[in-house]
Amino acid sequence: MSLITKRVPRASRIPEWKIREVEELVDLIKKHKVIGLAYLEGLPTAQLQQIRKRLLKKVVFRVTKNTLMKLALKKAGIENEELFKLLEGQNLIMFTNLNPFELALLLEEQKTYTYFKPGDITDQEIIIPAGNTGLSPGPILSTFSKLKIPVRMQANSIWVAKDTRVAKPGDRISEELASLLQKLGIALKEVRIRVKAVYEDGLIIPGDQLILDLDEYRDNIARAYLNALTLGAEIAWDVPEALELAIKKAYMRALALSAETGYITPENAEYVLTKAIAKALALAAAIAQEAPELGLEVKISVPAKPVEEEKKEEEVEEEEEKEELTEEDLSAGLGALFG
Repeated sequence: MSLITKRVPRASRIPEWKIREVEELVDLIKKHKVIGLAYLEGLPTAQLQQIRKRLLKKVVFRVTKNTLMKLALKKAGIENEELFKLLEGQNLIMFTNLNPFELALLLEEQKTYTYFKPGDITDQEIIIPAGNTGLSPGPILSTFSKLKIPVRMQANSIWVAKDTRVAKPGDRISEELASLLQKLGIALKEVRIRVKAVYEDGLIIPGDQLILDLDEYRDNIARAYLNALTLGAEIAWDVPEALELAIKKAYMRALALSAETGYITPENAEYVLTKAIAKALALAAAIAQEAPELGLEVKISVPAKPVEEEKKEEEVEEEEEKEELTEEDLSAGLGALFG
């Protein structure tokens, strides 16, 4: 009698934890509009746990196998080969309803610092500052000597004589330097979640494109607003901000025109007469210089203008091109004064 071995279906051989993991991932994918991928390698567990607690209500962090994540994405209806290709190496998966740029900014704010370990590669210049180290003389002096850090003894304490560079970007941290930095309490190694890419509604945004220069961004917005306001004032755009500026510009231009033509109204009389007097005096001064035989003596003394009028005149002059005073201008001013 032959024994017939019943073949167990492959599905039944899949571990239960994998099935649950995929189901949970599918649920997370469906509940969140943004999926972020970050580099897990080199990220200390303690710091990751701290960040996880701080962002508990905003971001869900998950570490899982890439094959299970790909399967969950397919089950959730996401078939994106570019996204699948990013699921290589050790990844930290993030699920959130924040927009991608807000997520990147939030993660950037969570960065902390820890001590360099022997063998780490520094991405910055490391300086041991001058001053009291708080360390007592002893075997540690050999470390200072090996790292070529000048020291002196004072009040039973080791003092660094001057600021000393002990490493530059790209250098590997030695065991002696790592130990000294820790003893001095100098934690310089940046710990942060480095975003690989973010997926949202079919769009993949690389991590390096998510970091915004907020100061530059604010400046661009302010510049765009001013440009729009200037254009709105020129065309008298029917919005309160633009109309207010348009009315002011129209008033200043009317004031300048009335001064040039000698058109006097109760509102502009002082300004028009002041301009006319100034031109007349300038004409008289020019005549006195060209024809001294006439014996003209001109004392140029322009009546003081109110501060408000001075500001208005400055605004007019900024808008008009600066031109030299011509004979026609002098004649026009004299005519405006004497009729």
